[in-house]
Amino acid sequence: MDCLICRELERVLESRHSEYIEARSAAYYQVTTEFAAHKNVDKERAKSDLEEHQLVCVSAAGMRQSLLLGDMDGERHAGQVIRD
Repeated sequence: MDCLICRELERVLESRHSEYIEARSAAYYQVTTEFAAHKNVDKERAKSDLEEHQLVCVSAAGMRQSLLLGDMDGERHAGQVIRD
């Protein structure tokens, strides 16, 4: 994906996901789940931010179209429109 915003939002999502996993596996998670819950909220916000941006992002739209059109009949068509 060429969009800098998409790449940054994906990086943030990966970071938030890693922080959440770390919080869930930490020894103090057994004492309090509040910290892990906050990390989960941060992760979900990052995921939502990425998904919202991808709805308006030209680069992501091109990627979605390629994925939708690219695997018809088991063949890749590199985003070409297929007509019957």
